[in-house]
Amino acid sequence: MSDLTVFIGWDSREDIAYQVARASLLEHASIDVDIRPIRLQDLVDAGAYTRQVDPLASTEFTYSRFFTPYLAGYKGWALFCDCDFLFFGDVAELLARRDDSKAVLCVHHDYTPKNETKMDGKAQTTYPRKNWSSFMLFNCAHPATAKLTPELINRESGAYLHRMQWASDDQIGAIPEEWNWLEGWSEKPKSGNPKAVHYTNGGPWFKNWQDVEYADEWLKSARAIDPDFHPV
Repeated sequence: MSDLTVFIGWDSREDIAYQVARASLLEHASIDVDIRPIRLQDLVDAGAYTRQVDPLASTEFTYSRFFTPYLAGYKGWALFCDCDFLFFGDVAELLARRDDSKAVLCVHHDYTPKNETKMDGKAQTTYPRKNWSSFMLFNCAHPATAKLTPELINRESGAYLHRMQWASDDQIGAIPEEWNWLEGWSEKPKSGNPKAVHYTNGGPWFKNWQDVEYADEWLKSARAIDPDFHPV
């Protein structure tokens, strides 16, 4: 049995991003980690996901991320992160932050996007608690987290889900910003690297997004996976 189950959002347009997030997380982990992609089509095929297509959804895991506790059997702790991450930190450190009184732990960003569009032309939306849901350590057995049933996820609004209105404010714990370091927004450390870099606006897998922080490190990881990789 693994020490931590990690669910990474998977998008058919960005498989290499998923592969790099997975590989970099495993490279730095000192514990046994079970990493699983959240593939929307799998949930659709199983009859668990029945939401109508949302034209504002920027990824295939915009809503399916909230299936993490369900996929973990509402037991233990499980981590979700978007696919556009590059890890430098050991996720074992997150386990020390577990607090049974909390339903979920995340970075409490106060973030307002500078751009109107994302890397692939998708509209950039602004809303309270933006990016909080891009990296969530779920206490899957918590009563508030247990509300995240397929029925609720399929029924409720994006605002309800992403603003974490399924939990009270005092049930949403905080972790340091270095675990969801927003490229182009967060302040670069004076020494060392963030624990996890999040390419929330554009990543090095796109040819027009090469001039970003930690692009060389991301490309090195990508080419270790696929020596023939070239940004598109």
